[in-house]
Amino acid sequence: MHDLRALRADPDGFDAAMARRGLPAASAALLARDERRRAALTRLQELQARRNALSREVGQARRAGGDTTELEADAVSLKGEMDRLEADASAEALAVQSALAELPNRLDPEVPDGRDETANLVVHERGRLRQFAFPPRQHYELGEALGMMDFAAASKLSGSRFVVLRGPLARLERALGQFMLDLHVAEHGYVEHAVPLLVNEAAMYGTDKLPKFADQSFRTEDGRWLIPTAEVPLTSLVAGEILPQSALPIRVAALSACFRSEAGAAGRDTRGMLRQHQFMKVELVSVVAAEHSAAEHERMTRAAETVLERLEIPYRRILLCAGDTGFGAARTHDLEAWLPGQGAWREVSSCSNTRDFQARRMNARMRREPVAGEKGTPEFVHTLNGSGVAVGRALIAVMENGQREDGGIDVPAALRPYLGGLERIGA
Repeated sequence: MHDLRALRADPDGFDAAMARRGLPAASAALLARDERRRAALTRLQELQARRNALSREVGQARRAGGDTTELEADAVSLKGEMDRLEADASAEALAVQSALAELPNRLDPEVPDGRDETANLVVHERGRLRQFAFPPRQHYELGEALGMMDFAAASKLSGSRFVVLRGPLARLERALGQFMLDLHVAEHGYVEHAVPLLVNEAAMYGTDKLPKFADQSFRTEDGRWLIPTAEVPLTSLVAGEILPQSALPIRVAALSACFRSEAGAAGRDTRGMLRQHQFMKVELVSVVAAEHSAAEHERMTRAAETVLERLEIPYRRILLCAGDTGFGAARTHDLEAWLPGQGAWREVSSCSNTRDFQARRMNARMRREPVAGEKGTPEFVHTLNGSGVAVGRALIAVMENGQREDGGIDVPAALRPYLGGLERIGA
């Protein structure tokens, strides 16, 4: 959510920020509605003062035995006009808030301009691309040949964009999630959480998933939502709170199932596990003071990169351009793993700094330590979220980078303790 006071102070700057997102100027219409709201409230205060004076006049007239009919009629008339003004002010305030809720976050100045992913910036590349002595296969070719990846069975149960994993491959997926969570807890200071997979509308709105992305999420008949990411419940833990400065930074993590309708993804990645309605992911969330959010973003991205390094998967860090940065993010780093079967880089993690955008929507604030005995005014925290990393996509990367000519898959050393020492899957 945007700060309306900042918009009033610099409407041209606000329009310029939206222009970087490819959006038309919005400040004039917003400020016109806001001005009507403020004018209605000013007039309401004037009428309230007049109504109070009328009440005193009625009392005085009654005590003097005079006729109060006209005064009382004036009071009734004023009440009707006040009710109308109050309704007008509420309607304008709701319209402004609804319009602001549809507008994306301001971008960091270092985010490169550009309309789509072709303008994204490669920050660095890590790891050595393996040279194969045979044509590398894609993950679904490997999995189906092993009899451990079954899309037909999943389709019979649930339709397209689901998968059934069997035997060692199912165990490998479970090992990946446990490995990632253990790493982030033991080495990166995140506190493990087990969170609900169903959340209310307030949690979805506060983490900027509603109303913008309603068509990309699944809703239950009782009005709750299946989480598209554990970012939603983890970040919402601080909703409505005023945190002491000493409580920050907060770093929390969860391994959870995630659910997305993939609206608009027709025809994209129809084969395999890259784009599923249900998938597992380790999510990282940080809540920090404003002055620490840039450093926290780098810290979080490095935590996710460590996962790929330990799994011996070549990857690169991407700074997303203006046109590719998500709705709620001010700045986003994507991590892309090399998939030799596809011969392409594919995203396995996205780490974003939303600054105070989500905090304003969910009213999450902090209070600094008292100075000279004076308590400071509460201020909005900054929230960050990142995949640490998407388990299904990491599984794909492990399979394609670890494949053997006979169809078997070498297990990275970091995962072997989670698999009873197993070094190879399949043939």
